Amino acid sequence: MGLNEALMIVGFTLAAYSVVSNDSIQTLGTFLSANANRRWWVLWIFASSILVAVLLYGWVVNAGDPSYGRLAKFPEPVNGISWLHIAAPLTLLILTRLGIPVSTTFLVLSVFAPGNIESMLFKSLLGYLVAFVVAILLYVGLRKFVASFLNPLEPSASSRWVVIQWAATAFLWSQWLIQDLANIFVFLPRELSFNWLIFGTVTLVVMQGYTFYQKGGAIQEIVRSKQGVADIRAASLIDIAYGLILFFFKELNDMPMSTTWVFLGLLAGRELAMTLHLGSEDRQRARGLIVSDASKAGFGLVVSVALAFAGIYFIDTT
Repeated sequence: MGLNEALMIVGFTLAAYSVVSNDSIQTLGTFLSANANRRWWVLWIFASSILVAVLLYGWVVNAGDPSYGRLAKFPEPVNGISWLHIAAPLTLLILTRLGIPVSTTFLVLSVFAPGNIESMLFKSLLGYLVAFVVAILLYVGLRKFVASFLNPLEPSASSRWVVIQWAATAFLWSQWLIQDLANIFVFLPRELSFNWLIFGTVTLVVMQGYTFYQKGGAIQEIVRSKQGVADIRAASLIDIAYGLILFFFKELNDMPMSTTWVFLGLLAGRELAMTLHLGSEDRQRARGLIVSDASKAGFGLVVSVALAFAGIYFIDTT
């Protein structure tokens, strides 16, 4: 095994763990909260089956490209993977352990193609705004329905909502994977051999299992801090809205975007709408959560840009 291949494996493994630990909680966090009474391995098998299906389908349909074409503008490094590329997921791993919801798209992909930062930033900002507005309209328009979340779910309706929420999670999880697999597979060849595909699939399934075993880890606190997310009806509503927004941007173009920013925009709009229209008295707390989440995302962007410029300097001086 050569040095470049070893760095590819190290980079992919770090990215897989970091992205799964940081970003997948945006998608599966409400699912975990609403199903906290179920065994972790049952949830893991459910999520992993969708992961394997999305990976295999993308690999077959896109001629060996499980990233669904989102790496078209991110060519493989001419001189191979360097330690600077490895620094991106390593930094993400550290920030994840601190519970900071940074954008893996900016942090990982910017190092490979700094020139794409502007396009990724524009699409991500648009995603945040769209999610923010959609959440407000959704929760204001359905305020009577949302207000019922404060009341316990009737036993007769419980099984129906379980089916709805698991179906919503499956849809959202598949859309998130199509968006964010690029952040992981950027370290591997653009046309994967079957052996590389097996390596990548097994690695991701194992990382997913560890995350479920930990019940989401530190990033899960971002979800738990929001109002009513443990209610399966609230979780379902978030998942459906988030999945539809990701589907819209998936169809818009193939440029990668920050799903973290979309998620934070959705939670911010939801929190604001519930605070203003559902009679919550803790408005200061809601504003504090929105500002805190946005600040952490902004901090991640600053780190990403710094690494990208370090990459430009490194490439120009070697």
